[in-house]
Amino acid sequence: MNGEVFTIYFAGVDLGSTMTKIVILDEGERAVAAVVKHTGAEHRRLAGQVMQEALKNAGLTSDDIQYIVATGYGRINVPFADRHFTELTCHARGVSKLFPNVRLAIDIGGQDSKVLQIRHGKLLDFVMNDKCAAGTGRFLEILAGMLGLKVEDLGPLSLTAKNKAVLASPCTVFIQQEVALHLSNGIAIEEIVAGLHDIIAGKVAKMAKRLKVEPDVVFTGGVARNIGVVKALEENLGCKILVPEEPLLSGASGAALIGKEIVLKAMASGEILPRIERRFEDAKFFT
Repeated sequence: MNGEVFTIYFAGVDLGSTMTKIVILDEGERAVAAVVKHTGAEHRRLAGQVMQEALKNAGLTSDDIQYIVATGYGRINVPFADRHFTELTCHARGVSKLFPNVRLAIDIGGQDSKVLQIRHGKLLDFVMNDKCAAGTGRFLEILAGMLGLKVEDLGPLSLTAKNKAVLASPCTVFIQQEVALHLSNGIAIEEIVAGLHDIIAGKVAKMAKRLKVEPDVVFTGGVARNIGVVKALEENLGCKILVPEEPLLSGASGAALIGKEIVLKAMASGEILPRIERRFEDAKFFT
């Protein structure tokens, strides 16, 4: 129709090992929908349902989405994605959008931790830990359960500590024995939690120092919600740590931004991009 304006939308799907995140952006890069759900053992096939929820929240249909980019551990098997990119590439793009001067991005998720060196929105180098639970969100979940606490309560509790309990082992298995010993010796729980945060921060700081630590330093991932870990990282790195308003969405946002760039580049060159059928069937981690 004459005078009718059509808005183009782009979606990023970050199918992680513990959380599934989806962001829908319009052509002005405004987020019209953002959904975060637990991936969990019983929810590993819910990417399509999460996508449908995001579309409903945005008041859109699948036909309104021009391009979908998938990232994260489960990216290859998201059947409705047009392209797939590594989480490193998408995180670098998403963080750079929020913090244009970012030089170092630290991402601590449920199962791994990674440090990205970034310049002008591009990934230059990275260090990753996906072999050991220490330095990940899983580490905090295990110890919170042992202490009878909720994960979300760890950060505020640690800030009340007058001292940090000394915990020598970075291994999740052996550190549980140390925690039990500290408890039997009457060490305050908040001091133990502060010590646990320092274990994580110290491990990640060692990774970061293998690259070049310089501001701006941005912290993303679920653990970035923990103010105690943020403080411990600042102490270990000796600099201010910036945290996005929603630290879980950097990868999905970056994926959507990359999708937009692909479409605009194709439009400029006259290329017709193939369009994947929007089948919101179960996404599988293993084929």
